[in-house]
Amino acid sequence: MNHWKIGSLFLVLALLLTAMVGCKSEPANDWERVQKAGKLVVGTSADYPPFEFMNDNDEFDGFDVKLMEEVGKQLGLEIVWQDIGFDGLIGALQTGKIDAVIAAMSATPERDEEVDFTQPYYIGKDAVLVAAGSGIVINQKEDLAGKIIGVQTGTIQDDWVTENLPDDEIHRYERAEQAILDLKSGRVDVVALDYFVASAFAGQGGVEVALETTFSSEHMSIAVPEGSQELQAQLDQAITNLQNSGFIEELGKQYLSGE
Repeated sequence: MNHWKIGSLFLVLALLLTAMVGCKSEPANDWERVQKAGKLVVGTSADYPPFEFMNDNDEFDGFDVKLMEEVGKQLGLEIVWQDIGFDGLIGALQTGKIDAVIAAMSATPERDEEVDFTQPYYIGKDAVLVAAGSGIVINQKEDLAGKIIGVQTGTIQDDWVTENLPDDEIHRYERAEQAILDLKSGRVDVVALDYFVASAFAGQGGVEVALETTFSSEHMSIAVPEGSQELQAQLDQAITNLQNSGFIEELGKQYLSGE
């Protein structure tokens, strides 16, 4: 009798585990869920002007923010923002804290193993900042050797310096503005960022662009949970519509100087 009870218990546990694994492996029906909720919870790292930042009214603003809000209108969804450190965004997406990420995030092969991405909405370039009046000259990426460089954790700039420079020359930051403060105070020699983000910080004074370059192919996309095919398809269609209507081009003129 005891053997039968133990065997039955193991059978029940096995069936429960099978059901749990089965549920996990099925594609997430996130589109149906967000439709019912009428809202899309979107994560960003609001320290990266002109793509995402908090404006003088303490409101989310920037190229990515306005793009996502227009995507929300296209889909009939309210956009609810969550401000999360850049290196925590994918984890928040995987655990269901948010439904999507837009944060000047490039769809790298490493990230693509963890989440799914829409088609690109922007193709960018990079820059290296120095403190104004520092006398530091950077003519090419190779000139970064021997310099103390600041990068935002988890970015493609972080990937490049990790691959190409000694770790003791790299200072990593959760927020880009922290790197800029250290650049101004002399704790780092240079900071590597997206070009338009670097230009925005340079426009605030105290730092200047020393080099325009490309650390990696920057195809910025919206990230969604892995397997969210219907949500991804809906976002792709909205991006296509906004590209075809000229909305994204006009948004670039508004937020990305020089575009």
